[in-house]
Amino acid sequence: MMDAARAQALQAALGQTPSIAMGDALPPFAHHIYFWDPQTPDVLGQDGHPATGQFIPDMGGARRMWAAGKLVFHRPLLAGIRAEKTSTIEGVTRKDGRSGPLAFVRVRHDIRQRQTLALTEWQELVYRVPNPANTAPPPIASTDEILAEQVTFDSTLLFRYSALTFNGHRIHYDETYARDIEGYDGLVVHGPLLAHLLMGLAQRQLGGLQTFSYRATSTLMHHEAATLCWKDGRAWVRGPDGRQCMAAEAT
Repeated sequence: MMDAARAQALQAALGQTPSIAMGDALPPFAHHIYFWDPQTPDVLGQDGHPATGQFIPDMGGARRMWAAGKLVFHRPLLAGIRAEKTSTIEGVTRKDGRSGPLAFVRVRHDIRQRQTLALTEWQELVYRVPNPANTAPPPIASTDEILAEQVTFDSTLLFRYSALTFNGHRIHYDETYARDIEGYDGLVVHGPLLAHLLMGLAQRQLGGLQTFSYRATSTLMHHEAATLCWKDGRAWVRGPDGRQCMAAEAT
């Protein structure tokens, strides 16, 4: 059930007035607060995620990140109406990247409402073995945007977004773990949260979305302000030091 109250909770977490009622179109990417798959603690890994499945190559302690995604919007998803999601693993590939060995998992999700396909989404998950000696510098973000919006984050927002999406990954809410175990300079802002914000920006400029594709290029910490940028169907997130954190295209 695409519960309207949960969608209102998402609006509140993002600083918006809770207004979504039964039958209203849900914002792009709001479907990520639904279709939970709760697992008991005994099947979780150290990072708080369910332990790696058998379809992932054995890479000796690989860490997972949401690297990229693409969405095709066939029709709006409506609040208060039941929906069904079918997920399919389309491929698993292993590569050697600049920072070490990588495994990519491509998953397709089809969401139907009232027996009609409403949304098709592809997710690209990456599993990597950290190697600080081979860390590549992040790309520099473009500065030719025609529209820019400043955004800030804090630990409360990240915790609430994790709760709404039932995301147990500790890098988003356990700062000690994020720093001492995974080596980040604070809590990591969710890639999907950045994508959600960019989709909202694109929707406001285009009046609606047909497709949206995005790729994470650098992590953003909860204590960093960022800029959401837009120009001619392109959107990106620029960090405070000028690095590109995410790049996207929308139609």
